[in-house]
Amino acid sequence: MQFETAEKTMWKLVQTYTGRVAYQRGIKSEGLSADPPTIDCSGWTALLLTTAMQAQNEAAGRRIFRAGEMDALQVWSDWIIQEIESRTKFVLVGQEITAFSLPRCATIGLKMGEPAWASNHPRPRGITHIAQIVRRSEDDAPFVSESFGGSVSPGISLTPLGEWLDLSQPRLRAGEMWAVDPFRLARKT
Repeated sequence: MQFETAEKTMWKLVQTYTGRVAYQRGIKSEGLSADPPTIDCSGWTALLLTTAMQAQNEAAGRRIFRAGEMDALQVWSDWIIQEIESRTKFVLVGQEITAFSLPRCATIGLKMGEPAWASNHPRPRGITHIAQIVRRSEDDAPFVSESFGGSVSPGISLTPLGEWLDLSQPRLRAGEMWAVDPFRLARKT
């Protein structure tokens, strides 16, 4: 695997925080040090990606992922998708997204209705949620990690990719999901 260190780093973070951190909109990684710890979906995805990219850089002994590209991920869900797409020129939309077409560690943006808070913050494509594919180190199985608010198990959760895609079918059919490949941000050498 080209990004083995990055993938293992994300899996360690998922193991550390899943089920132990609640969701709170607008709270980024600083919320992990609160009592009780909280984070929103974009904060969680940005933390997974930037920590993984930094670990990959350290393991390689050089900058594979540039600081500017990692800094560009410290934004809201819609902008994370837009930043990765514009820098890599790669995106899957709606029904193009399948378990077989997704990059190993894709980042997925979803349009989840039109919440009132979004009316003051126009969002490209209406993306209001983001999730990250991670790989279980022991067997390479794909899972979706996300921080989500709601009445059922709010906070950081982990769902097998196939099950998550089955639950996402209405959004896939409606073209309300976009998948990008954050590891394509790696510097070509």
